[in-house]
Amino acid sequence: MAGRGYTIFDTAIGRCGIAWGEFGVAGVQLPELREIDTRKRLFQLYPDARETRPPEEIAFAIEGIAATLRGGDGDLAGVALDMTGIPAFNQRVYQAVRAVPRGETWTYDEVARALRASGAVYSVAQALGRNPFMIIVPCHRVLETGHYADRISPNGGSVSKRRLLSIEGGQPTTSKTLFDVLLPVARPRPQA
Repeated sequence: MAGRGYTIFDTAIGRCGIAWGEFGVAGVQLPELREIDTRKRLFQLYPDARETRPPEEIAFAIEGIAATLRGGDGDLAGVALDMTGIPAFNQRVYQAVRAVPRGETWTYDEVARALRASGAVYSVAQALGRNPFMIIVPCHRVLETGHYADRISPNGGSVSKRRLLSIEGGQPTTSKTLFDVLLPVARPRPQA
């Protein structure tokens, strides 16, 4: 992929935007109330991007996002992310959250513990509040303790976590398989 570009595309919840860079998706913007506002937000975040036809790998990401937003099982696992300029801790958070299975939710505390940074709940919440990769990094699947489905990052536009969870058929409950998914080697082994 050469240069930075963006495009606007249709989904079941409205017109979304996606920007990309040299290394993959740079950001996803869920719909604002008006398409012009979605475009303005993309321009604010990626002023050097030009509207253009997406390359093949970005078109694949768009298909996965659109499928997810219509309640299907969009395949986003292989989508490359351009994390240029994103702090290392945030990158770790985004990688961990990509492992949250569809239909399940985790808490910020569970993500912090999975990263072996149990005192970093606030930092996890801050990282997810800055998540530029909406849907690809499913921050809507991470809830506050007590399973409160709060508002998502500014890239979430006018869409709430509760609405995204509803589309996916998920309930605000905590996964019982968190450590089985992220830390299979971290479980204590039986003594011989």
